Amino acid sequence: MPRSSVTPTPPVGVLLRRYAAAGEPLSCEPVTQGLLNRGYRLSTTRGAYFLKQHLDAPTADRATIVRQHRATQRLHDLGLPVAPPLADSRGRTVAVVDGLCYALHPWVDGRHRHGTQLSTGGSRRLGALLGHVHTCLERVMESPPPGDDHESARPEDTFRAIEELIGLARAHRPHDSFDALAEHRLKERRRLLAQHAHHRPPPAAASGWVHGDFHPLNLLYRGAEPAAIVDWDRLGVRPRAEEAVRAAAIFFVRPGGELALEKVRAYARAYRRATGADRAELAAAAHRVWWERLNDFWTLRWRYQLHDRRADPQFPAVSALAVWWTRQYDAVRDAFAG
Repeated sequence: MPRSSVTPTPPVGVLLRRYAAAGEPLSCEPVTQGLLNRGYRLSTTRGAYFLKQHLDAPTADRATIVRQHRATQRLHDLGLPVAPPLADSRGRTVAVVDGLCYALHPWVDGRHRHGTQLSTGGSRRLGALLGHVHTCLERVMESPPPGDDHESARPEDTFRAIEELIGLARAHRPHDSFDALAEHRLKERRRLLAQHAHHRPPPAAASGWVHGDFHPLNLLYRGAEPAAIVDWDRLGVRPRAEEAVRAAAIFFVRPGGELALEKVRAYARAYRRATGADRAELAAAAHRVWWERLNDFWTLRWRYQLHDRRADPQFPAVSALAVWWTRQYDAVRDAFAG
């Protein structure tokens, strides 16, 4: 079902009574960015705060959120730019009201910066930052469980998904230019996948704790320096180098679907230095993320199956990237591993 366009007002009064030092409420304004949870800028007589309402079902239970909070506090203690939640008068960082979980964080003044706004030096610092996140998570989290292999997408499943989405795009009313582009890209992807189905990568063993959703909307800058890494909801155990590649594919994609490869190269070298990952690991990760992109249609699933259009603006660049990456496969691999 589509999410309502009307953002409900959180129970600010009830929540602030738990945070005696937070002051009295003055205003509570929705933060418009973000797809899975709700956020608000809460102004009180004591200052400004970020109020987060956890809604994403896989990560919205109290135990999972508490684990995230403990991790961010430990990362903060190690000097990483994060904004741990505030504890209430009883020392709790998660407030449950009417079955929903909330957390209060300090407000961080800053802005999001896409890769087009980063210099080569800024790209290098970004790679080093993510590398430090991974190495610090290794220090503060328990050892990851062994033997949790991650299977790559199966072409036969993707072909079925493509046929279903083509039918939905054709039947969509009113039929517009987005639907025409969706059908074109789906047919194009079907041809590419048929040509490259034999390049399906083998399972990859999960290798460490990762942020899980490292992209421009989850990183705030103050000037040229990162001020806070936010939204740790997807904290989990996955191949670390794949997160590095996946993040680069979001930060450094241009509107036409190309990657800024010189910035990718600077970023990847800094990441490798920070983590000790070798070139072969990054090359294998690049191959797996390329395959993931070739088989993924999440923006179209949101539009046609969930009837949620909030991801529509991302579709043109995301869909073009899979095609461009396939044509420039060697150059992209070399940028990550060179």
